[in-house]
Amino acid sequence: MEEKGLIKQFWVAVVAVALLIHVSVSVPFVVLHGITAACSDPTNANFTQLLMNLSGSQGSCLEIGDNGQLTSIFMPLTQQAEIACEKVKQMKELTQGYNIVGRSQGNLVARGLIEFCDGGPPVYNYISLGGPHAGISSVPTCGAQMPGLVCDAFDALLKADVYSEFVQDHFAPSGYFKNPMDMKRYLENSKYLPKLSNEIPNQRNSTYKDRFTSLHNLVLVKFQNDTIIIPNDSTWFGFYPDGQVEPVLPANQTRLYTEDWIGLKTLDAAGKVKFVSVPGGHLEMADQDVLKYIVPYLQNQS
Repeated sequence: MEEKGLIKQFWVAVVAVALLIHVSVSVPFVVLHGITAACSDPTNANFTQLLMNLSGSQGSCLEIGDNGQLTSIFMPLTQQAEIACEKVKQMKELTQGYNIVGRSQGNLVARGLIEFCDGGPPVYNYISLGGPHAGISSVPTCGAQMPGLVCDAFDALLKADVYSEFVQDHFAPSGYFKNPMDMKRYLENSKYLPKLSNEIPNQRNSTYKDRFTSLHNLVLVKFQNDTIIIPNDSTWFGFYPDGQVEPVLPANQTRLYTEDWIGLKTLDAAGKVKFVSVPGGHLEMADQDVLKYIVPYLQNQS
């Protein structure tokens, strides 16, 4: 009897110790690229590999459609988010949860995954690089990240009527174009961002807020010399007041924050939002900044 008692005590002790041990788990991540880009292009392929090498975690770039470059321009964001949702649900390695790194427009697909994806695996950490979270108010400066052809097309579509059903259904950036001087039409006719940000009065969905506030960490990276995202503070959820084109309100002075439409204020109050500003143009991030601001949120989770 005494021997049995000792054995029992031994196993009780083993279980107690096991309960106190933190288990380190490698959480995979996905990268969502921006407009006019593709997972197969050198920039995104190399960036994904760099994050894998530095973090030691498994990662992949999530492509939407057969040609990411064309899809990112011409497929409406609602459809892009739906496709991304189905893809992550089919990826067995993400079953227990994953982290997201979004680049530029890809951040709006990322938020769609977090807020809209019914039955999808949980997202733990979300790192946003130059994401137009509060929308863009004008045509971006043409350059390496935004080829002239796209700028010209965007300009023509804006003049034609960005809030028309045709443009909304055939040009992805129209889904987050926000004219502060025409908020009525934006809220009534824009098919993506108003829903994503819970901006439509009497249609605010608590499920979107609950899912967004379930994030463990939200890292919002703004590029100090960004001329693509206008206004640049949109990357931090800042934007103009309704009916004005100046000044740009910081995130914590917008109604989205003060009324906590998607839970940004809740996350911030819990210390889970990191507002990061780095030197450089759009998506130009030095390796030391990648190491400092991205990698820690992709490494093994306790």
